[in-house]
Amino acid sequence: MASGFFALLDDIAALMDDVAVMGKLAGKKTAGILGDDLAVNAEKASGFMSSREIPVLWAITKGSFLNKIIILPLAFLLSWLVPPAITIILLLGGLYLAYEGAEKIYEFIFPHSHKKETPELREISKEEALILEKDKIKSAVITDFILSVEIIIIALGTVAEESLIIQILVVSIIALVATVGVYGIVAMIIRMDEFGAKLIDLNERENSVSDKIGRFLVNALPKVIKSLAIIGTIALLLVSGGIFVHNTHYLEGFTENIPSIIVEFIAGLIIGFVVLLVVKIIGKVWKKFQRK
Repeated sequence: MASGFFALLDDIAALMDDVAVMGKLAGKKTAGILGDDLAVNAEKASGFMSSREIPVLWAITKGSFLNKIIILPLAFLLSWLVPPAITIILLLGGLYLAYEGAEKIYEFIFPHSHKKETPELREISKEEALILEKDKIKSAVITDFILSVEIIIIALGTVAEESLIIQILVVSIIALVATVGVYGIVAMIIRMDEFGAKLIDLNERENSVSDKIGRFLVNALPKVIKSLAIIGTIALLLVSGGIFVHNTHYLEGFTENIPSIIVEFIAGLIIGFVVLLVVKIIGKVWKKFQRK
């Protein structure tokens, strides 16, 4: 009886070791998407009244949990019934990530020209503010769904050769970290300026240590969000390039002497701009077709 119990404990320990090893590998593969997820959600969760930032972020977080609950069973079912579908979805996700990264670079070089709108002088009502808030939450949850699909599929692709129990444990842990970790950091980021303002008001002395730290935090918030957007764009191209480099082996003979990070970035950049060009051509053709 005792030997059977200890054998069970040994099996559980071995399973946890495998989960830990594969979890680290999957974490590295999904780190780029998590960085972009962090940048996107920090931007979407900011811009509200101070009293509404945490309730809005909590609503988005609950939507993110629901997204994972929907996506995880479907992903495991596909992995079990149609394993090649995971690779196909992974490559499609890579195309989307490369396109998104290239589009951000394109928008930075050639920003859209927006028509100047005459600002309304009246203040919006409480009901209108709530409607705008709900719309922004809905948009954030939809974006989270797309990013969640990418994170889960990339994590699942990393452990595709492992047993089903390891796949379920590893991918579920990554999904949990993707929600708790990302939105926890987002909460700290969007409250950075509020915390800084409290430090400034901490005492009546001018130019005290708390004042300096407070002003630093207040001034740092826009720069942090902007930096996250840049890091997220680079991460998108690296992750997408890595997906194609590791799942299509036609580049191996030409790039064996080049650092993998450079190969992955260039591959993501090229694929991204090719997809961007195709999307823009289709968009122009569609507009001409609608005019007719």
